Amino acid sequence: MRVGFGYDVHPLVKGRNLILGGVSIPFEKGLDGHSDADVLVHAVIDALLGAAGMGDIGGMFPDTDDSYKDISSLVLLRHVGQALKKALFEVENIDVTIVAQRPKIAPYIQEMKENMALELDTKIDRINIKATTTEGLGFTGAGEGMVAYAVALLK
Repeated sequence: MRVGFGYDVHPLVKGRNLILGGVSIPFEKGLDGHSDADVLVHAVIDALLGAAGMGDIGGMFPDTDDSYKDISSLVLLRHVGQALKKALFEVENIDVTIVAQRPKIAPYIQEMKENMALELDTKIDRINIKATTTEGLGFTGAGEGMVAYAVALLK
C-alpha cells in the first residue's frame, strides 16, 4: 500500500466557468488557471502521482505546454489513471476536501465522484468528496479562491 497527498489552489475570477470534479457549477466566478483550473481534480492527480512516486501534476502536465491550455482536468486524470494501470497500481481509495465559501458544493458531489471513477476505471465507492467553508476567514472565506486537499491510497 502506498499513500499520497495532494493540494491545489486557484483564484476565483469573473469570465471563467467554475469546474469542479468535471462538473460545471453555476456561479458568477470561475477558477483561473492554465487548464480548466479544476482544483479538486488537480489535488487528486497530485495525490495519485505522489502515492505512485511519479512526481507531480506540473511535471507531467507543465503549464508551459500549450497543448494543456484550457484542457479538461478529467482528460489529465484519465492519463494518470492509465499510467497507474501500466505501473500495476490500483486505486484503493481517494478522499478529498474542497474549501470554498460559496457556492454550495454538496448538490454536485455525486456527479463529481462518478466522473472521477469513470476516468480512473475504479468503483465509485472508492472516492469520497467533502466540502467545507472557512467561516468567512482568509482568501477562501472572502471568495477570492478555492482550495482542495486530497489523499490517495494505492495498492
